[in-house]
Amino acid sequence: MHVRKPHWLKRRLPSGPTYEKVRGLLGKSRLHTVCQEAKCPNIWECFSQRTSTFLIMGPRCSRNCRFCAVKQGPLGPPDPGEPARVAEAAQSMGLSYVVITSVTRDDLPDGGAGLFAKTIEEIRKKIRAVCVEVLIPDFQGNRQALQTVLEAHPDVLNHNLETVPRLYPSARPEAQYARSLKLLKQAKECDPAIPTKSGLMLGFGESRQEVENTLEDLAATGCSILTLGQYLQPSKEHLAVKRFIPPEEFDGWKETALEMGFSKIASGPFVRSSYNAEELYKTLKLCP
Repeated sequence: MHVRKPHWLKRRLPSGPTYEKVRGLLGKSRLHTVCQEAKCPNIWECFSQRTSTFLIMGPRCSRNCRFCAVKQGPLGPPDPGEPARVAEAAQSMGLSYVVITSVTRDDLPDGGAGLFAKTIEEIRKKIRAVCVEVLIPDFQGNRQALQTVLEAHPDVLNHNLETVPRLYPSARPEAQYARSLKLLKQAKECDPAIPTKSGLMLGFGESRQEVENTLEDLAATGCSILTLGQYLQPSKEHLAVKRFIPPEEFDGWKETALEMGFSKIASGPFVRSSYNAEELYKTLKLCP
């Protein structure tokens, strides 16, 4: 059954000179962003503010999550020149806070961990006093791959649970809930100084108790930063939205998460993993 989109989910379409300038820069640099590939509803706002989330290792994923608009099927090996181009683009955009994510590359021995580390290194070469947040895949549980990323000293390490465990078979058939929790726990064990972050999308049909249990599991890993947002169906081929969560309910989840011990929560219909990331972390005084 189709659920009609409520009034609070209406956004203006991408346009404007700054938006076009950022889009042109990314195209000229032969770079991808999750904003474009995943059809993020915040793309107009973010590009207009000269921010974006860089998507490394190509625009195609080795997995086929049923909620994600990123296309499946990696196209060859990663480009070794990509980390330097990301750094140059970040410098050209005047960024002081850079968010890096990737497609999942189960076809690579280290899952692309080395490319994450190299990208962090190149950004720090180009931009003084920069903060770098990474949103990483699960690396198929490879602890050494996780260690490779942590040794590059990102300022924030993010890995999303996305949904409650019952819905993994339908939403994330190639992922494992326990494996993602273990990654977040291992990250804190390996380097307790690096804050960990994770996020959930709501609207898949999860119950309130399931969300509470998932947040408790997440808090138990030592994760301190949480994002909660509304799932939006990117196409008819993807999972349908079961429910649109009103803004006041997101406010309630924020209070619940604070009571569970999370340090900072961004919770709202349009919240995504890296939405207003710099502002969020400056409130935690994690960045200069």
